Amino acid sequence: MPSSRPKTRFLDIVENAETILDYTAGMDRDSFEKDRRTRDATERCLSRISEAAVKLGAQAEVMLPQHPWRQIRDLGNVIRHAYDNLDADIVWSIVVERLPTLLADAREAAGRLPDDGS
Repeated sequence: MPSSRPKTRFLDIVENAETILDYTAGMDRDSFEKDRRTRDATERCLSRISEAAVKLGAQAEVMLPQHPWRQIRDLGNVIRHAYDNLDADIVWSIVVERLPTLLADAREAAGRLPDDGS
């Protein structure tokens, strides 16, 4: 069932994406892999983004069809259940290649939605 609070869910994505980009600012792939705290914090924020996508349901695809929502939702399961197989290269790739666009688009989507009483 889609969220009755879509603006809040998009803002959850914005907040967690901004947090990840703040944590990883100035890092490269090697420093990210070596910094366990930053990796762990990044994975936790990605898990929240995944959960927000789950709660958005089909509204995510309707408002922002250019993003791989199935993969975003599935990432949460990987983080929770296959954490020992989570590759730092994949996480880093998400951070540098996909997250900035998702952040900008989620911010824009939230701005188009009315307040939802969050």
